[in-house]
Amino acid sequence: MTASRDARDSRVPEATVARLATYLRVLTTVADRAVVTVSSEELAAVAGVNSAKLRKDLSYLGSYGIRGVGYDVGTLTEQISRTLGLTVHRSVALIGVGNLGQALAGYAGFATRGFRIAALLDADPVRVGSHVRGLLVRDIAELDDVVAENAITIGVLAVPASAAQDVCDRLVAVGVTSILNFAPVVLAVPPHVHLRKVDLAAELQILSFHETRKAAAALSEAARA
Repeated sequence: MTASRDARDSRVPEATVARLATYLRVLTTVADRAVVTVSSEELAAVAGVNSAKLRKDLSYLGSYGIRGVGYDVGTLTEQISRTLGLTVHRSVALIGVGNLGQALAGYAGFATRGFRIAALLDADPVRVGSHVRGLLVRDIAELDDVVAENAITIGVLAVPASAAQDVCDRLVAVGVTSILNFAPVVLAVPPHVHLRKVDLAAELQILSFHETRKAAAALSEAARA
């Protein structure tokens, strides 16, 4: 990667990074249909953003498309993948192999996007030593060795809220610098560690809010009829 590429990637805003992941998913679907080019309007519509925002996002990559033609699907996919660091396969440690953890371990989408679940860990003696999706479940006490053996840089937490901060601290202590947290709790990490949170219950609550609002609007409309 060139110095100019490094400089360009370093100024991509966090909000744009999140949308780039969405654009990449859409482009993968488009490519599966053997589509070679896509307009900014088409890509934006499927991604759920306006075309001006999409063009601005892609300008951070140095990709401006061709007027009247659009974006080359293959080239744009490569540019976004490179910006997101997906051209380098990354090893992931999944901590917590309960119901959610087992579901995550079996998610095929990780591999197709450049991520390999390289290790499974748990603190429950009943689960330690078992196999999930062909992987041996290691004891959390072996975390240091597991991270070193597999060159782990990303940790995924699927543990109870009460254990999440302790496991997070352990990951940071052994050099893991990116953490994806599924536990319903806010975690504290040092500035050099990137933390992302997936709160499934909160997302459902947001959907519930929208359903309540739609129901209220429907009742109001019926009252006016």
